[in-house]
Amino acid sequence: MSGAVIDERDLVFHGVAIKRHAGPAAIAELVGLPEPRVSALLDQAVATGRVVDAGGAYILAPLTRVALEGRYSRHFGHLRADKAFETAYLAFERVNKTLKQVITDWQTVTIGGNKVANDHSDRAHDEDVIDRLGEIHEQVEPILAALSARWPRLAIYAQKLLAALEAAEDGEHEWVSDIRRDSYHTVWFELHEDLLRVMGRVREE
Repeated sequence: MSGAVIDERDLVFHGVAIKRHAGPAAIAELVGLPEPRVSALLDQAVATGRVVDAGGAYILAPLTRVALEGRYSRHFGHLRADKAFETAYLAFERVNKTLKQVITDWQTVTIGGNKVANDHSDRAHDEDVIDRLGEIHEQVEPILAALSARWPRLAIYAQKLLAALEAAEDGEHEWVSDIRRDSYHTVWFELHEDLLRVMGRVREE
């Protein structure tokens, strides 16, 4: 199976939905289309009221979002019916539970029995969490390979996750969960959102 059957406009809308307030370059990278083509499609969508331009960052208009979600079953029906893709997706969800705990342990520490924000003064604690993040990455790599074999566009996530992990391991700890960059947690969250939309599932809060 070479990939999902989805037209360029809906692919860009899909990227806008996942990125949630990003510019054309970030959306183009995510969806695997040339930036000029993405910019042109966004301009058309803004002109027709389907997308809102919030100072160079884009969000879907409410009706566009609903309509896009209604078309997902047509775009991704073959992936939802693909047992290998579904198996990989379910494996990702299992690893996702572990990832959530690792990120919680990165963002908070227990002091006197109470959870408080991690000020990252305990280097040993932080290095231990990054080691656990590396273990998670080893688990998710074959899962991402299986997903990408069915839809090659998803390979971008493996590249971004590895880059973030390597930066964190090199001491740039903001690459673990900083929402202002393509940190490990940021990219993972986007990957999860992508898969949920493809599979027609809802995120567990």
